[in-house]
Amino acid sequence: MTTTKGAPPTPTVAQTDPRLVVTQSGVRGYLHETWRRVRGGELGSFPVVIGLIVIWAIFQSMNSGFLAPGYLSQISVDIVATGMIATGIVFVLLLGEIDLSVGSVSGVSAAILAVANVQWGLPEWEAVLLAVVVGMAMGLLHGFFFAKIGVPAFIVTLAGLLGWLGFMLWVLGSTGSYNLDNSSGLIDRLSGTYFEEVIWGYALAIVVAVGYLLLGLYGRQRRVRAGIPARGLPEILLRSVLLGVVLLAVAVVFNQARGLPLAPVIFLVFVVGLDFVLRHTAYGRKVFAVGGNVEAARRAGINVTAIRMSVFAISGTMAAIGGVFFASVNQNITKSGTGQDILMDAIAAAVIGGTSLFGGRGSTFSALLGVLVIQSIAAGMNLVGITDYAQYMVTGVVLLAAVVIDSVSRRSQKASGRA
Repeated sequence: MTTTKGAPPTPTVAQTDPRLVVTQSGVRGYLHETWRRVRGGELGSFPVVIGLIVIWAIFQSMNSGFLAPGYLSQISVDIVATGMIATGIVFVLLLGEIDLSVGSVSGVSAAILAVANVQWGLPEWEAVLLAVVVGMAMGLLHGFFFAKIGVPAFIVTLAGLLGWLGFMLWVLGSTGSYNLDNSSGLIDRLSGTYFEEVIWGYALAIVVAVGYLLLGLYGRQRRVRAGIPARGLPEILLRSVLLGVVLLAVAVVFNQARGLPLAPVIFLVFVVGLDFVLRHTAYGRKVFAVGGNVEAARRAGINVTAIRMSVFAISGTMAAIGGVFFASVNQNITKSGTGQDILMDAIAAAVIGGTSLFGGRGSTFSALLGVLVIQSIAAGMNLVGITDYAQYMVTGVVLLAAVVIDSVSRRSQKASGRA
């Protein structure tokens, strides 16, 4: 109660966290909360998912082979290399920065992989490890100049784009290309392995759905013990069931083609693992804090310099892994095999998927959704015979639309007092 001199006491109205509506009102409350978030500018992945469905519907109407199991299976393999790079870009974008060097870093790593394996005679796993370590070192170097010296990330990574491109050409030498012709080796198996037994796809779908359910229940239990709002059991079960249905449908598609491909499974492991790092570790919370407000993060005791250097190291590492998968898919490394197209696609994928260019908002699943959109556009246009220039134009329009949605969303959140 509150009292005022000379006036009767006024009862205090208890404030209820609006997120509790979900647990208090069941499904109806959940739908109300979802609508409230959309009106407040928290669109999440809705625009991307809707856009992906529209893209698939358009190309399927133009060519009935677009959603054929074999074609979808190939798309799932083709997205992995760019998706890996985009996943690393997400960490940099969360700080509100940019990394223009990932295409060249990817190219250098792939070139070192080829030279180490073909010319130096290193075993494939050692060559892969060397390529990834080199990529991490290049990213760490960019982070050092940005975080320690104070050079803007745009300039540092632009210099990296040019410098590492020249270094890649030097590594490849006068021939300018290397062929990786070991059809039974590790590098080839990364993109060429398919689990033909139907049980593999269904088993993986069930394991992932059950794992999601257990993590949801564990997270709910922790929040309940801490006395903070938590998702209701019906919502957790519904999400888990929907995820299981989607994954089982994907398994059915894969099994109608060549079976479960290994490459997208590896990609999914990286996406889920790095999302766990961002969402459920102290390091991830520090990344979001620095991206949200650098000065506030510094006053809270966060080592901003270390966080900044680490995200560029992660970006370089993921670019190197993407280069390894490019080498695996193409089975050769050439001067024109990596570069500007990879850079544009990776950054566009992260942004189109929902990671904000302004920092502080996004997830690794943004990379997955975004690269699906980009690869679907490219694959669909190739299937119906549309030329390359149109692909660039359409991708540019989609990228602009994603940034516009992000800007409008942020403005709506500010207007509703949620930013």
